[in-house]
Amino acid sequence: MSVIGDVIEKVKQKDPNEFEFHQAVEEVLMSLEPTTKKHPEFVKAKIYERIVEPDRVIMFRVPWTDDKGEVHVNRGFRIQFNNAIGPYKGGLRFHPSVNLGILKFLGFEQIFKNSLTTLPMGGAKGGSDFDPKGKSDNEVMRFCYSFMRELFRHIGPDTDVPAGDIGVGGREIGYLYGYYKKIQNDHTGVLTGKSLPFGGSLIRPEATGYGCVYFAAEMLAAKGHDFKGKTVAVSGSGNVAQYAVEKVNELGGRVISLCDSSSTIIDEEGIDNKKCNYVMDLKNVKRGRISEYAEKYNSACCYIGESIWDVIKNQGIKVDIALPCATQNELDGGHAEALVKNGCFCVSEGANMPSTPEAIRIYQNNGFLYGPGKAANAGGVATSGLEMSQNSMRLSWSREEVDSRLHGIMKSIHKTCIQASDAYGAKGDYVLGANVAGFLKVANAMLAYGVV
Repeated sequence: MSVIGDVIEKVKQKDPNEFEFHQAVEEVLMSLEPTTKKHPEFVKAKIYERIVEPDRVIMFRVPWTDDKGEVHVNRGFRIQFNNAIGPYKGGLRFHPSVNLGILKFLGFEQIFKNSLTTLPMGGAKGGSDFDPKGKSDNEVMRFCYSFMRELFRHIGPDTDVPAGDIGVGGREIGYLYGYYKKIQNDHTGVLTGKSLPFGGSLIRPEATGYGCVYFAAEMLAAKGHDFKGKTVAVSGSGNVAQYAVEKVNELGGRVISLCDSSSTIIDEEGIDNKKCNYVMDLKNVKRGRISEYAEKYNSACCYIGESIWDVIKNQGIKVDIALPCATQNELDGGHAEALVKNGCFCVSEGANMPSTPEAIRIYQNNGFLYGPGKAANAGGVATSGLEMSQNSMRLSWSREEVDSRLHGIMKSIHKTCIQASDAYGAKGDYVLGANVAGFLKVANAMLAYGVV
């Protein structure tokens, strides 16, 4: 068995029920096979074995009371995976599906994503199985305070800088940061995704969606294409999806879809900026369901209980570009086959690992332009890094400056992926390029430190 195969097998034996983590490790390490021959020093120093083990796993209980005075107990996590190139950096996710395996997969992916941004940030992830949906503001506040009462002792501006993720938006970040500031008596850049009045950055809410589209635009440009006149399917309806729609519209594309956990809407007329603003108000302010879009706009059809990819498959809807921006493993092999059949030729991932391994094989076998999440959705953490820089300097950059820096970072990530894929014998393979480029920077830092 190869070095890589041996490491993958040991991960599966040590953590037998962490299936998302297995998937992430296998996807990354299989791409790194060429590096074992070019860099025997990594093999000797057991870098591959060390990089799949988190520096530490923090797990704690989170007791809180609801508005009726009833006590609830949730589980909190922080996975500090690797800080070889900078402080731990990665989001917090509040969702009932959160468990150790999912957070380890996300933290592991974050190592390479953060490395690709060119900014000095290590990989981490955290969160809780708490569900903010249906909770009052006071209930969410009490939960966030309880969560931070334990988390605060493990984070800091030069140690670990969490951000938001699914279920953790501006409201939650405000509560978390407010309590941290109170108990630490310290106003510092320890969380990103903050509101503008207390240290947030312009473009941060938009960054993941914008970055996903910027990366897709770079892939298209490399083949002589652009977004003008293209039909685009976007999944999700949160921040990433909303701002992906906004940026696609700006570049001349036509987005026809959005979804949430209960339904999908298809609007063949296109979700223009006016409709997109309605979705932002619906989801961010009113906390409504995407099905309400179809009640407002007669041009839309609503499919209850079906994902976008189910609808495209079942209804034969034609699309040129797919931007999965919802959650992990949302797009499987059957969905990928349907995309091929319906004319799609480009996938850029706004979510973390939204495509199953079978779907990825189908993209690659059919010559898709495929931007994996660790490259295509790195715009969010890149702009979090820019927020950290602004906090450290006690400065605020203009919207134009932050957007320009974000665009430059996404162009750099694309170029780095292409160069790495060429250097390691897989020309044009963005999966191998992203994994190898992200890994090499971290591996060289780990090698320099010795065995720590």
